[in-house]
Amino acid sequence: MATTLFTPNIIACIWDFDKTLIPGYMQGPLFRRYGIDEAAFWAETNKLVENYARRGYRISGEIGYLNHILTYVLAGKMPKLNSRVFRELGQEIEFYPGLPGFLVESRDFVREKPEYLKYEIQLEHYIVSTGIAEMIRGSAVAPHVDGIWGCEFIENPLQPGFLQQKEFDLGAEAEIAQIGMVIDNTTKTRALFEINKGTNKDPSLEVNARIPPGDRRVPFSNMVYIADGPSDIPSFSVVKERGGKTYGVYNPKRNDEFKQNDRLQRDDRIDHYGKADYRESSETYSWLKLQIQGIADRLVAEREATVAKRVARPPQHLNPTPEEEEARRKPRSPKQATFLE
Repeated sequence: MATTLFTPNIIACIWDFDKTLIPGYMQGPLFRRYGIDEAAFWAETNKLVENYARRGYRISGEIGYLNHILTYVLAGKMPKLNSRVFRELGQEIEFYPGLPGFLVESRDFVREKPEYLKYEIQLEHYIVSTGIAEMIRGSAVAPHVDGIWGCEFIENPLQPGFLQQKEFDLGAEAEIAQIGMVIDNTTKTRALFEINKGTNKDPSLEVNARIPPGDRRVPFSNMVYIADGPSDIPSFSVVKERGGKTYGVYNPKRNDEFKQNDRLQRDDRIDHYGKADYRESSETYSWLKLQIQGIADRLVAEREATVAKRVARPPQHLNPTPEEEEARRKPRSPKQATFLE
């Protein structure tokens, strides 16, 4: 009998971070810690590509800000910056109204009907961000998500000859020195396929492996992708074109962000949009709940249809035919009655 790799009972909400879960950029606490002018840092970062191009170098815009942080560390402007500091800074990140509570409350959306419980439908939350993963891990939402993709730094990089060295000096005063992982607006889609295929849960599976749609842990039709704008168009497209739901959020204090989301909807990039407000009274809360439960209803219907198709009914007592019923009602002779009784 054919079996599948995973039971099709998982729904996934996949979140961008900056300007989606928080009003601005997560690096704000980092700049405050070291007294760095945030506007000046981003102005420099935005000019890196252009200035390096004049010197004959081609660099990625997304990797530019990570390199610039390393340059600040090397220049002594961010001394002793390491993973521990990033996690501490993550505790200072302030979220939009309703968070992190929504991440907890929304799991109850798939427990509200007996049939959801019958088929063990579950909701998972993931964050896929171009920001710094260690800061997200130190933030208030970290305990309530099932996975985090973000940019990573390496401290105490391995030195030449490390294969022959048995022990390493990992001092507490380590500083970040290399880039370990870059998540940009296109590599975000790789994270989506990792969630889709289940490679984040089963390391033995390769993300580039050919896995039939029916064997994938979270079909794209079971995903809801939530983000703030045009930089997420590749991810919006991957999810929406494969049957998932897409939602844009905007800062209610920013009319330009509202217009941006309206354009995305008119261009058919997103299904709907609303204020970045995750309280129960908000439209965003209601829309997300509606979509999550809509996916759950479909999963229930699919499972019940499968059961009806594959499970044969047991033998039943048959009702008499009309002819048999009429014969039973006819008067019988005494001899017939004695025999029949």
